[in-house]
This record gives sequence, structure tokens and C-alpha cells, in this order.
Amino acid sequence: MTTATTAGARSHARAQHGRTVPTMRHVPPPSGLTWSETVAFGRYTTMALARGTRLRLTDTAGGACVSMLLHRTGALHERLNVADTVKVPWQVYLGAGHPLLSDAGRLMATIVADSSGHHDALTGTTTRAGNTERYGAGAAQSASPAGRELLLLGVLKHGLGPRDVPPSISFFQGVRVEPGGALTFTGSAGPGTAVDLLLQMDLVVTLANTAHPLDPRAEFTGSTVDVHAWYAPDDLAALATGELGPEHRRALENTEHDVMARNPR
Repeated sequence: MTTATTAGARSHARAQHGRTVPTMRHVPPPSGLTWSETVAFGRYTTMALARGTRLRLTDTAGGACVSMLLHRTGALHERLNVADTVKVPWQVYLGAGHPLLSDAGRLMATIVADSSGHHDALTGTTTRAGNTERYGAGAAQSASPAGRELLLLGVLKHGLGPRDVPPSISFFQGVRVEPGGALTFTGSAGPGTAVDLLLQMDLVVTLANTAHPLDPRAEFTGSTVDVHAWYAPDDLAALATGELGPEHRRALENTEHDVMARNPR
């Protein structure tokens, strides 16, 4: 089949219908899901999700490193605040039960399940300058794209810009703080681990799957991440009636008060 003519190009394009590749977004998603995608290493994705959505990230082969940003739909100036996310609940290590807080003191999401335990809320993601120095390139279209460059492409799709890319959190590649204050890279927990987040408000979720800033390997290398989301409103009620720390509870109340104020019955 030749694409030298318009008719040939059209035939070739139409012949691709229904084909799949290892890394892609599935449209429509499988039954019961609102989002289903496999994100290649070195790529990004973004999606607006509704309050009450449960989002699962799975490190398929043990080499993923997923940097995440959260922005509130309809009020995109409100975004994930990593400093408060570790400071307010008195816990720097992310895991099941950890609240993800906005810069307005509201609960954006909660980590409700985690089989990895290897995450990072301290070092942020990679930069173009850092990747260029280390791997020889850091642009989004290069062979070793930096996390910040990929996250910027994601938020641009929602009318945001460079100033809207704050420090991010990373899943599946861990960091620990030594007694003297040094940061130690602990790497991956292995293939097949997953983390689930329950969204407490309508959110724009932006993900970049790229190397961790402290990864000691000289090569830019990693693996895919599976992204699945489904609507689980009953999980909101279960969370609200469960055992929460006082800081988590207050952030939840702040969110619920704001939701009711915006949507009075």
C-alpha cells in the first residue's frame, strides 16, 4: 500500500483502525473503567477525573518512576502542595492512608492502597539541565526527556503553563532520609506493585514516567506503567467513616465544606 497519493494515505490510515500497540490509551476503556492506558517510559499522560474516582497505577516491570501533579478542575490555581502533604500529617514517606493536600489546606486525594512502599515526596522530578548533563539531552522530544518537561506538556493541554508545574511526588522509586540528613535512593520494590488513590475532588491528573533524579544508573532506562481509573463513590463514604488522623480529618472537612458551598442542595 502506497501513501504517495491522498487516496493511498487515506487507505493506509483507515487500515490502522482497531490495531493496538503495547503502550496506548484505550478508547473506549474496558467496561467499568473511565481511564485505561499503558504509558511508556519517557512519556506522559493527563486526564480530568471526577470526585469519587479511584485511580490505580501499576509498575508493570519494576522500572517505572511516575511523577504526579494534581490541579483542581474549575479552579486550576489550587494544586497539590508537596510540602504540606508531608508536613501536615507528620510523615515524609508516602503509603496507604496518606493524604495528598492542596495549597488551600484541602484534601485532594488519599492513598488508599499501596503494595510498593517505594515512593518519594522529597526530591521532585528531573529537569532539562540535569538530564542534559547526565544523559546528554533533556528535552521532551529527546531520548532522555526530563520529568519537568513532560509535566509541562501535560498541563499545557489544560491551559496552564510553566508557573503551574510545582514540585511533584513520585511513585515506585523510593528515597530514605539518613540520620545525618542525607538522601538514599532505595529504588524499586519490583514488578507488579501498585498504588491506589481515591480522589476527593474533581481533579486534573498529570503523570510523567521518567527517570528518578537520584537513580544511580548511567543509562536512561525504565519500564511502562499501567493506569486504570474507575468511579467508586462508595469509597468516599468508607473513607469519611474510617479512622483518620486529626490532620487528615480536618483536610477532609475543609474539602467537604467547600464542595457543599459550591453545590448547595
